Order: sequence, then C-alpha cells, then structure tokens
Amino acid sequence: MRKNGWIPTIVLPAALLSMAIFAGCATHVSAGYRVYDPYYSDYHVWGPDEDVYYHRWVGERHYEYRDFRKIPADRQKDYWTWRHSQQAPPPHP
Repeated sequence: MRKNGWIPTIVLPAALLSMAIFAGCATHVSAGYRVYDPYYSDYHVWGPDEDVYYHRWVGERHYEYRDFRKIPADRQKDYWTWRHSQQAPPPHP
C-alpha cells in the first residue's frame, strides 16, 4: 500500500480550480473594472469604451492624461457630468 496515495486526490482538483480562477481573472482584466459614480449613483465598467470617452474629455479640456482614479474629485465630478450628457458613443480612434 502506498503512503501518499491521497496527494493526487488533492493536487489535481487544486490545479483545475486554480486554472478556472486565473481564467476568470483574465476575463475580468480584459473587460475592465467597475467605477462608482457618486454623483449619479451608478456604476460604469471602465474598459476600452469608457476609456475612449475619457480620452475625448481630457482632450477637450486640454488636461494631461492621468489615470481617472488619480485625478482630483472635482475633475472626476466634471467628467461624470460631461459623460452623462453624451448620447452616442464616440468613434474609436
């Protein structure tokens, strides 16, 4: 009788579970992350589409591009106000 017969029973499910977790993380990163808009009490998925809007807003205001999460609260509020006034998605560059 083998002493360590239980090891494959634990290792295989752990390996399969870790692959599923990492695949889920890759999907999450490619889709973006959620950002809460406290002024309109809603969430936005910050992904490629939202980034197009943000780049347009930065360009219109002649600001230096910075990660949205690092800009001051007053500029974030200005962005959300502007963003909610936009109707059609802008063309992708």
